[in-house]
Amino acid sequence: MNNFDKDLIKKYIPEDKWEEAFKKLEEGYPVQYLIGNVEFYGTIIDVNENVLIPRFETEYLVDDLINLIKEYNFSNPKILDIGTGSGCISIALKKNIKCSIMGIDKSNSAIEVAKHNALKNKLDITFENISIEEYASKKKYDIIVSNPPYVRFDEEVDPKTKYEPQEALFAGDNGLYFYKLIINKSKELLNKKSIIAFEIGNGQASDIILLVKKVYPEANIISKKDLNGFERYIYIINE
Repeated sequence: MNNFDKDLIKKYIPEDKWEEAFKKLEEGYPVQYLIGNVEFYGTIIDVNENVLIPRFETEYLVDDLINLIKEYNFSNPKILDIGTGSGCISIALKKNIKCSIMGIDKSNSAIEVAKHNALKNKLDITFENISIEEYASKKKYDIIVSNPPYVRFDEEVDPKTKYEPQEALFAGDNGLYFYKLIINKSKELLNKKSIIAFEIGNGQASDIILLVKKVYPEANIISKKDLNGFERYIYIINE
């Protein structure tokens, strides 16, 4: 338990609850769940155990995508956020660019959190409780963004993540299940000129790029590392 987390507890939680909160912190319980929120891309996002805690690394996904939208001259793009969770990506995008956004998630509890966060931030975002497997759309999107479950079932993870929804962390097919699904399904969801933006797990870039090249052989594929030097982002641009 560090002093920063203790200070957050003292700021957000009544004094008569401090002792209980400090005990939970000692047990590894995330401070973000204790205080009920986290800052993400300059916005306070409310969180609970029904959603993953937004990570700092995902802010770079948002930042890169905003820059790509401007660079490739997308005007008021239609965006599909797959596995929206708390809605943090959708909210950050909506606050910073003119766009329309649909966020989907198979967890109804997560969708309720996302709707709450959009309402709290006075943003017009549509959220729907549906899995990507079942999702179909009559309209075409310009952009798909997703930070899907990508941890292999046999992979070691931070013990603190045991308090987060496991179905939002782990994926089959060596962690590649959702990338395969989204890439293949994207053809029916996207306009010809489009961007797909993924956060990925370390070591997955080469496999995902191979999948992309089969579906989009002419695409401009950008792979980027995070601040720790881990492969973390893939951007697929179709012009």
